[in-house]
Amino acid sequence: MKAWPVKYARQSRQGQDPDVDGERRAGLPTVPVERPDATAAPEPEPAPVPVADQIAEADQETEQLVEDHVRGNVDDVAVNTLGAPLNRRSPFYLGLMAGLGLLVSYGLVHMLLELTQILTFILVSLFLALGLEPLVSRLVHRGLRRGWAVVVVMLALLTVLAFIGWMVVPTFVQQIGSLVEKTPGYLSDLQHNRLVERLDSRFHVVERAQARATSSISASTLTSVLGGVLGAGKALVDGVVAVVTVLVLTLYLMAALPSVKTACYKLVPHGRRVRVVYLGEEISRRVGGYVLGQTAVATVNGVLTWIMLMVLGLPFPAVLAVLAGLLALVPIIGTVIGGVVITLVALSAGWSTALLALGYYIAYHVFEAYVLSPRIMHHAVDVPAVVTIVAVLAGGALLGVVGALIAIPVAAGLALIYDQVLVPRQQGLTASAASDAH
Repeated sequence: MKAWPVKYARQSRQGQDPDVDGERRAGLPTVPVERPDATAAPEPEPAPVPVADQIAEADQETEQLVEDHVRGNVDDVAVNTLGAPLNRRSPFYLGLMAGLGLLVSYGLVHMLLELTQILTFILVSLFLALGLEPLVSRLVHRGLRRGWAVVVVMLALLTVLAFIGWMVVPTFVQQIGSLVEKTPGYLSDLQHNRLVERLDSRFHVVERAQARATSSISASTLTSVLGGVLGAGKALVDGVVAVVTVLVLTLYLMAALPSVKTACYKLVPHGRRVRVVYLGEEISRRVGGYVLGQTAVATVNGVLTWIMLMVLGLPFPAVLAVLAGLLALVPIIGTVIGGVVITLVALSAGWSTALLALGYYIAYHVFEAYVLSPRIMHHAVDVPAVVTIVAVLAGGALLGVVGALIAIPVAAGLALIYDQVLVPRQQGLTASAASDAH
């Protein structure tokens, strides 16, 4: 109830409206105020609408909305108007969200375990797409449309793979067959080696190996060998399917890479989008530079290894050169493993040949570490050697060969985030100050 001062109460008892009188004194135009009659009967409450009528009205309204949408008569204001948010403090809402969170977490873990192989294909394809992106960008900057640039790069990649296969596979198969045929002779020569004879006279190594081999020949052994042959055939088919799948995914990712990156950047809040775009593009540039640079280093390694094998007259030069080139895709560790394998093969030709092969690999390792890699990859990644070794070991333990191959660019991306995000935040610097510092 409105409480008026004494003079307003007196004016009210005299039948005057204090608000109107005040407006008249102030020289303002007066507006008659309608006051409810105390003696009037209260308005009756509306009668409740039956449930059946409410359902019929909802059906009619929904059908009308669908028909308007089909005809194109959409109310933009109604469509863009958000509804009232849910009560997030409700116990029912909290319990429901907690239960759904547990179910979603379990489902995600189960899904990741089931889709490990497919996710590996996608990861490798994304890695290759980012690695080939610099070539596509160069063709686009020269006036070629992106679709045609992707086709040109993919055809070039397939041509290189076909040429390598045509040059290496026949020789590889021939030398593998020759290796299988000459293996007994190599074992015989190894058995007559002086060091092996001394070990055999002391520990009876050859006699124990022959006894173990004789006892292991049985029907179950033949069955296991047959199963191993079938398993090898299945592994070969799976490998071909994996290669084709990765190439197809790489083609599509290369074509849609800008739109994929744009869609991912849109998920970031607007206030942080500029910073995230900078970091994402820098990581993409480093990954692309790393893939191309490491491929060039591995190619040089394979060619020089083939020349060294031909000069020393070692057997199976093509097989060992391809093996050395593939191992060189893994930085530092791959080169060391390739050098050890080839040195052991050179040992069959004598100690002097093995020492020459070992000396070559030591010289090449120094050349790669201090001359070749810095000139090729100085703009791509800058990861310390210790971090490189740890990253390769961790990646190999988690994802095998794929993990070892992608470990370095992942480490380079994490190093960039460390320099540009973590350190400035710990120092209390802003993003612009961190960029100026670097």
